[in-house]
Formats: sequence, C-alpha cells, structure tokens
Amino acid sequence: MITCIFTLDYEIFGNGEGSLRELVYEPAEKLRAVFKKWDARFVTFVEASEFEMLEKHQADSAINDVRRQIGSLHTQGFEIGLHLHPQWYNARYENGKWVLDYSEYNLCALPRERIAKIIERSILYLRNVLDEPDFTPLSFRAGNWLFQPTKIAADVLVENGIKIDSSVFKGGLQRNHRLDYRQARKNGYYWRFREEVTKNDPNGRLIELPTHTVMVPSWKMVTSKRVGMGHKSRTSPLRGMMKFKRYLDYLRFMYPLKLDFCRMTVRELTSMMDKVIRDDQENPNLFRPIVAIGHTKDLVDIETVESFLSYLKEKGIAVSTFEGAYTRCLQQP
Repeated sequence: MITCIFTLDYEIFGNGEGSLRELVYEPAEKLRAVFKKWDARFVTFVEASEFEMLEKHQADSAINDVRRQIGSLHTQGFEIGLHLHPQWYNARYENGKWVLDYSEYNLCALPRERIAKIIERSILYLRNVLDEPDFTPLSFRAGNWLFQPTKIAADVLVENGIKIDSSVFKGGLQRNHRLDYRQARKNGYYWRFREEVTKNDPNGRLIELPTHTVMVPSWKMVTSKRVGMGHKSRTSPLRGMMKFKRYLDYLRFMYPLKLDFCRMTVRELTSMMDKVIRDDQENPNLFRPIVAIGHTKDLVDIETVESFLSYLKEKGIAVSTFEGAYTRCLQQP
C-alpha cells in the first residue's frame, strides 16, 4: 500500500533575504488552492525561529498575514510541523539586513540545555500563532536536514511530545556539517530510532519518515529546472576548505535525488513513483509512505504539482499527512 505525503518547508531564503509575501504567503496560497481542489492536504513545516525573529524586529509587514495563514491552514486540516534553522535565534537585524549566528547552524551540535531551550521556544511560538496553548506538532524537520549527532536532540524532541522526524534523505552527505545518511539506504520506508537517526532501533521512541530519494548518476542532477532553482537560492557563500568539501559531496558517481515537487518535472516525479508502484505490485502488503518535499520559495510551477496530483489519483495512490500515516506505521513494524 502506497501513501504519498507532501511536505512543504515554509520559509524565506537561508541567508535571511526575501519577501515573506512573495516567498511564503503567495506560494502557500496557490498550493493550498490546488490541494483543496483535489481534496488533499500537505504538511506545512513552519520555520518557527525565523518567523518569531521577523515578527520581533518587524522586519517584514507581511508577518501578520503569514500568522493568519498558518492558523487557517491548521483549521482546514493541513498539518503543522516544526521546522528550525537555529541560527535565527541569535540573529541581528542591521540596516535592513539579517546577520545570522552560524555558530548555531546545526541544532544537534549544540549543548543539551541550548537545544531544549530552542525547541521549547519554537513550540511556544507555534502555540501562540495557532492560539492553542496545548498544541504540540507531531513532526519535526531539522534545518538543512541536519539531524546528527542525533541522541540529545532526539531525546529533547521526545520530551516535548514530537513523535516523527523527517530530516533524513537516504544517501545524503554533507562533509562540512558531518552529516552522513548513507547508512540509511539499507533501511525500509520508515523506521524507529533512538541514538542515531540512520540506525533502526525497535525500541526507539521516534519514527523516521525520510524524504524519498533514489540514487542516480550525478549528471542527472543537472536539469534546467534544478539549475534555475540553484541560481535563485540565496545562502551564505562558502569559502576555502568548506567550498572544497562541498564539491567533494557532489563528486560521487551516484547521488541522492529527492522527490521534490518544486524542483522536478512531471516526468521525473512520475518516473520515480512508477518504480515504487512496481515494487508495491510485488509486495502489496507492505506499507509504503512516500515523502515528497517542496519549499515555498521554490514553488514557481504550480501546474507540475497539479499534474502530479492528477497522476496519483489516476494510479489510486492516497495523499496523506504524517497524522494520517502515523498509526499505520505503529501497526506495521
């Protein structure tokens, strides 16, 4: 049985640049309209630290519209997940530009006390936005997929009531941040974990539902649509050894291609799903939650999303959220 879970990273550019209205609010409205048309829902990974700081410094007049949008998405059944880039919490806003604290770039590398403070603060912000004092997100995605070293951050998430992580993409490698998800390739479509997110642990209290990937020759990553998105993206420039290590990450014969509904063409999306369908036909009793990823800042081709939803309906594949898949994950190890 296949279920497709669409996840949306709801955020501006990684260096703090960009308009909330253009990069968050308007794309999310377009995506909401398409999903409601197809009677489907997606998971909105709200970047709580970013929005709290934008609001605190009144750096973007659209922040109130974004707050209302998050609330209405929640009311209409679009799951609200927690997404964090912790470099925002010590950020300074100077002369109309953000100076982010990159010493806190990887949440998992921080002291336990700091991790706990950041997670608790971000959940409190979501509760304030939703006006629900008891709200607890079911799911979490780390900024830049960084969920290693795992144990302390995982413990803090569990203590705060979070049950699902979706930070892993199988085959992922980032030498600059000591991220290595290559071991996860031997795992199934989801797994429990405890001390290390790539290692299946039946006694783990968190479930990993990774972004779906396939390993492809590295040259297949160079498509016109993907390259265009890369030029659009704005992050802090890498220098020296960090730049060299990033090149090494890409210099592999096989590279993980994420199921990205913003950066891929319809043909790429359906081709990836066709492989899952073939596997499902051989063993239809296995639960296959397939997690797709997108970013509001990348959503420029809404027609592709609608075509993909049409394809899924034609193939009889349900579209769900983590809330819809969680019980099934518990029932089928």
